[in-house]
This record gives sequence, structure tokens and C-alpha cells, in this order.
Amino acid sequence: MIMRVMGEGQFQVGESHLNRLNELDDDLLKAVESGDGERFKAALDALLGAVKEFGDPLPDETLEPSDLILPDAEATIDEVREMLRTEGDGLIPGLPE
Repeated sequence: MIMRVMGEGQFQVGESHLNRLNELDDDLLKAVESGDGERFKAALDALLGAVKEFGDPLPDETLEPSDLILPDAEATIDEVREMLRTEGDGLIPGLPE
């Protein structure tokens, strides 16, 4: 799966990591719902850090369609709240059953 982190580029992330990323996405969703800025920042940093840890960066000159677009580390809680409204139930979809 190709994930784009806004302003940072694309990462190829294997499906074997999606469960962990979904857990971090759930933490982010709960942080946004709580309105707690510190919790939100920690959850966003953890999610983006995991994408970078588990993913292989694609070269800048390679432009592949992104399966997911994630906010950058400087995104505000309101910006992410809006992205969550658009996406539905989190930024990272669950695995098909």
C-alpha cells in the first residue's frame, strides 16, 4: 500500500503492518474526539513515525497513485478532524475480512 505523508513524500507499506497502523489510527481518532491537543500531537507523531519506520520511501521522481493520504506532522487537530470526516472511520482503512 502506498501512503503519502503530506509534504514528505510517499512510502510503500506492507499489509503486514496495517494492523499496527490501524491501532495507531484509532488512538489518533480518540485523541481528536477528546480535543486534547497534547494527546493528539503524540498520536499523530506515533502514526507518522510508524509509517516511516515500516514503509520504504519512494524516490521523489517516482509518482505513484497514493492509496492513502496522511497529514503532515504540523497538521492541527482541526485539520485532521476535517480529514477524518471525509474519510469516515479513521485515516487508515481496516483489512478486508
